[in-house]
Amino acid sequence: MSTGVAEAAVQTCSTGRLSGGLLRLATCGSVDDGKSTLVGRLLYDTKSVLADQAAAIEEVSRRRGQDGPDLALLTDGLRAEREQGITIDVAYRYFATPRRRFILADTPGHVQYTRNMVTGASTADLAVILVDARKGVVAQTMRHCAIAALLRVPNVVLAVNKMDAVGYRESTFTGIVDEFTARAGELGIAEVTAIPMSALAGDNVVEKSTEMDWYGGDTLLSHLENVPLGADPIGMPLRLPVQYVIRQPSGDRRTVDRWLAGQLASGLLRVGDPVAVQPSGATTTVAGLSVLGKETDSVWAPQSVAVRLTDDIDISRGDMLTAGPAPQLLRHLTAGVCHLHDRPLRARQRVLLKHTTRTVPAVVDRIDYGMDVTEGRRLPAQDGLFANDIGGVQIRTAEPLAVDDYLENRRTGSFLLIDPQDGATLAAGMVLQAQRDR
Repeated sequence: MSTGVAEAAVQTCSTGRLSGGLLRLATCGSVDDGKSTLVGRLLYDTKSVLADQAAAIEEVSRRRGQDGPDLALLTDGLRAEREQGITIDVAYRYFATPRRRFILADTPGHVQYTRNMVTGASTADLAVILVDARKGVVAQTMRHCAIAALLRVPNVVLAVNKMDAVGYRESTFTGIVDEFTARAGELGIAEVTAIPMSALAGDNVVEKSTEMDWYGGDTLLSHLENVPLGADPIGMPLRLPVQYVIRQPSGDRRTVDRWLAGQLASGLLRVGDPVAVQPSGATTTVAGLSVLGKETDSVWAPQSVAVRLTDDIDISRGDMLTAGPAPQLLRHLTAGVCHLHDRPLRARQRVLLKHTTRTVPAVVDRIDYGMDVTEGRRLPAQDGLFANDIGGVQIRTAEPLAVDDYLENRRTGSFLLIDPQDGATLAAGMVLQAQRDR
């Protein structure tokens, strides 16, 4: 691919993210707010359900004595979920309209499964936070709002569901919106799009409601189709974590070429481009690029690629190829974390920190604060964080890491904390303020 064609591809992808392309979204909220029913309604009304799926759902619903199909069953895939009528694991669904393609993560509402919401929202461009119009904003609503704020989800939709159960009253909707937006603002979410709806009846999900003429905004689907998605990863500085080093005979069979394989976290790369290797700082240029075994002139995020360099530099898994503004090489991190494990995370605890493809020993120097998600305020310094807790920590690593602030790059600004004894994932972290080593 020539330079001109590559630039055209970047322009096309960037434009596509503004009006079309792929939108990743997550639904979240409290128990019985209707998340799975909402997802089912989206799939059903956009004709994204296969005939055999629809028939199976209708059969299960009949056995339960229900008059119509239970749309929540389209996402509750585990047997335990179907039997108990709850969502346990994150359910991913794929659908498309003429305007845009979607990957949707339906996340659990129960407190004990909050950690699963972190998984579903970690890559989301948009979070749909549901509220039952009969109950209003509850503690779990704000917990999910706090996680969306911590994960820096770019767009937040407040879906006030079950409006049919409150007589479609505008005053009920307005009261919930006022309370939620005020508390979301305290958590750092500056803008919220609020939509009144009934997932069960289909009001304002795909089709405009005839029951709420006082609402003049978009339906949920219309908003999803048109919401701007912001910066495209292609236009960001190059970040290519090395996952694997491939050795193969060169064209003349006399020498061995070394190819560095990995997935581009961000940026665009062309043959002949200068790159730096982190954390060593060595510089070289790109001699060859390959995608799916075929050589090409250029690649871009989020493609999985193999790169051949002009110089024989010592590079291994965990190193990173970069270009443009360099990431910071740090051993001390200020980070926000969501604790995922039943075992608490303690101050002065030894852990493994996994950042992109690099895993290094680390110590949790201290826990700066916990968070009262129901009030949207920080609590004094804590000795430990427990399952589903959100807090701020200081971490010291045994080796320098090439990191970006999470606000600048969600891929290279995030990490996992792992128990070195059994390999269990303890917490998901986001670099909130990168502190340069003195």
